[in-house]
Amino acid sequence: MDAFTSFFDSQSRNIWSYDTLKNFRQISPIVQAHLKQVYLTLCCALIASAVGAYLHILWNIGGYLTTFACLGTIIWLLSTPPCEEQKRVSLLMASAVFEGASIGPLIDLAIQIDPSVLVASFVGTALAFACFSGAAMLARRREYLYLGGLLSSVDTQDIIEKAHLGDLDYVKHALTLFTDFVAVFVRILIIMLKNSAEKSEKKKKRRD
Repeated sequence: MDAFTSFFDSQSRNIWSYDTLKNFRQISPIVQAHLKQVYLTLCCALIASAVGAYLHILWNIGGYLTTFACLGTIIWLLSTPPCEEQKRVSLLMASAVFEGASIGPLIDLAIQIDPSVLVASFVGTALAFACFSGAAMLARRREYLYLGGLLSSVDTQDIIEKAHLGDLDYVKHALTLFTDFVAVFVRILIIMLKNSAEKSEKKKKRRD
């Protein structure tokens, strides 16, 4: 439980100072390789999450149970030693499936109201993350990665700082970005659903 608490504390508290913001050292090849591994793992987690959402649409499995299962697998992952790499990756994929099932009801609602909203929300979120993930893999200087701060958070920069200090736990870092992605996706989807509902109401009033 301590590992679970410390993980979410780190999400809500960024360790930044003026000295950190001035630090524009070049990204080492080791850190670049780490980032590639992080984003590849993130892509796999997103696919697993899509599978979970699809399973909800088929069998209506999303709800409190999948939410608790997602939290449970995250706790299990964070309490598992980094040396057990395969187990931790499997736990990450399992948590992603449960997370996808948990937001399945929202996705199902979007499909019923306007499927194009769902597609637009996902594409918008994916493009946002693609911008700074591409920068993370290709840029030679760290200042380009501050684009991530404009899109969702500065977690990309935080991961780079940790990697330079020797923290190459790509599974935990992929989990961090995965939770960011889901949070941004859900926010965008809710906003677009509200806008779509308002437009539908206005059209009905005009017809009446």
